[in-house]
Amino acid sequence: MTTPPPLITVEEFFDAPVRSSARISPDGTKVAYLAPWRNRLNVFVRDVDGDWPGGDASDDPASRRVTSDDHRSIETFFWSADSRFLLFTQDTDGDENAHLHRADLSRPDEPTVDLTPIAGARVMGAQLTPDPGTVVVQLNARSPELVDLHELDLDTGRLTLIAANPGDVLGWLRMPTGRIVAFGLDDDGTHLLSDWNAGEPRVISRISGFDQPFGILPAVPTPDGTGLWTGSVRGSDRNRLVRIDLDTGEQIGVDSHPVFDLDALRPEADPRYPSSLIVHPGTGELLGARYLGARQVIHPLDPHFAEVLPRLAELSDGDLAHVSCDTTGRRWVVDFTHDRDHRATWFYDHATGTARRLFRPYPHLDPARLAPVTPVTITARDGIDLPCHLTLPIGTEHRDLPTVVLLHGGPWYRDSWTYDPEVQLLANRGYAVLQVNFRGSTGYGKAHMQAAIGQFAGRMHDDVIDALDWAIAQGYTDRDRVAIYGSSYGGYAALVGAAFTPDRFAAAISYTGMSDLVDISKRVLPFVRRAVVNSFGRYMGDPDDPAQEADMYARSPITRVDDITAPVLLVHGANDLRVHRSNSDRVAEALRARGAEVEYLLNEREGHWFVNPDSNIELYRTLEQFLARHLGGRTASEA
Repeated sequence: MTTPPPLITVEEFFDAPVRSSARISPDGTKVAYLAPWRNRLNVFVRDVDGDWPGGDASDDPASRRVTSDDHRSIETFFWSADSRFLLFTQDTDGDENAHLHRADLSRPDEPTVDLTPIAGARVMGAQLTPDPGTVVVQLNARSPELVDLHELDLDTGRLTLIAANPGDVLGWLRMPTGRIVAFGLDDDGTHLLSDWNAGEPRVISRISGFDQPFGILPAVPTPDGTGLWTGSVRGSDRNRLVRIDLDTGEQIGVDSHPVFDLDALRPEADPRYPSSLIVHPGTGELLGARYLGARQVIHPLDPHFAEVLPRLAELSDGDLAHVSCDTTGRRWVVDFTHDRDHRATWFYDHATGTARRLFRPYPHLDPARLAPVTPVTITARDGIDLPCHLTLPIGTEHRDLPTVVLLHGGPWYRDSWTYDPEVQLLANRGYAVLQVNFRGSTGYGKAHMQAAIGQFAGRMHDDVIDALDWAIAQGYTDRDRVAIYGSSYGGYAALVGAAFTPDRFAAAISYTGMSDLVDISKRVLPFVRRAVVNSFGRYMGDPDDPAQEADMYARSPITRVDDITAPVLLVHGANDLRVHRSNSDRVAEALRARGAEVEYLLNEREGHWFVNPDSNIELYRTLEQFLARHLGGRTASEA
């Protein structure tokens, strides 16, 4: 006889962590991290030495809060090179117009300063320089369509234009020597890497937009300023590490894995995940490269890091995630990816060999009460391997379970072995959770990704059905109690499931999901319009071509709303710039007009993804109740 585990409340999963995202200062004396203040994540700092209490940061007398945002949680921050400033980005209610802000630790009584206070502009990237008092920022201050390169004085806030965008530059990078390179796109979608230092720009290298839709990622300068470390699939199905010579454009192989891809694209899409390249904060030398299959593999590329890495790996049975160290490479603060423990954070001193755990972000969540995430490979009907993840609730028989098919966004993204509060909430409520890395997902070779071209609502959806059929055939899933759920592209895929295969799903949930592919393509923001020719344009179609526009409409759930028979939950942020709220509005209106069952949660203070804890708690309470009504899982009201 089996006994289901006690119910874990939505608040326990989605309230703010007690601490998270710790980064050691370059001088090795302090640690900055995020912690709640007035129910919003803010930046705190404390000395690395001494005991770290397990409770809230506000109860830690050694901690000092350096930001005071009670409106919207801060998600990302970084140290200046001299450890004087903490820099963080913040938008307004999810509008993604991120500004760069400064907290000056040498002036603790002064408030934080918005260093880019330009209405409607957004910082697209900030890069530390050899001068610790400055950073280089990419900013569209002149025009929404044009990203220029500026030098920013951190003390005075003075912006100095370094390079003006003539109209065809997508991004910039300044090398340690001061040399400037630009990233552009040819009319046929070929990515251009150009030298921008002497009169007319000189093209250094051309990268296939077909093979690498998102271009040169990552782009890490070599310390001598003569090259870039990046990922490349040229001549290979797998993404490997190369060095591009900035004089000749030659790609020189640096490192690779025989089976796994360099984990390059996912961190670019989601800052929760660390960069594929581990770089020394002081010297700029390359320390290691990450490859990701069912689990992560790190290749050390530096003798000192080759000594440090095994000692870090001893601290957890998870995968090493964010890594920060001081400029000497002696003191390290790291956290770990794990399927049942969210980013436990450790301090390690390589000189003494001593280590101690600083904190767990959610100390009240016992990993033993959470469900293991199991990687599985399923074969699609045309023979393509589909890497999937199956999570089964603990304390129940794994037969004929109500099941949630949970689909990632992008679709140029991937699910992996990790802690996901959505997955754990669903498993705790008694659902099997099936995550499918359908064709188009990144990290499994370029052939797997390119198999999605023209296949929105086609073979990409077949992959989802094939994975579901596998779960049913294995006996895990009750075919009559299946919900399909996802956000962004995953929300589109959920609507496709409900509209194109209505007999397969008892419920559908679309969170900021696309319902109209033509609308999505025509609403692309000005500064990225040129950049999406290899993604939206190639994979979904060109809405300016009548034949392709008709095909895009045919693949859009909004044209098949009348076929939806399952209850639908729609979730959207009113300020979403990636998927306009009309994509949910129109579905809700059409379903209501014919008396179909639809619930619509619209959050006026959020954008494409919800950030504030109270927004997420409302979302997942709504989702929990919706699924319980239509699939029969447990709810917190039973506790």
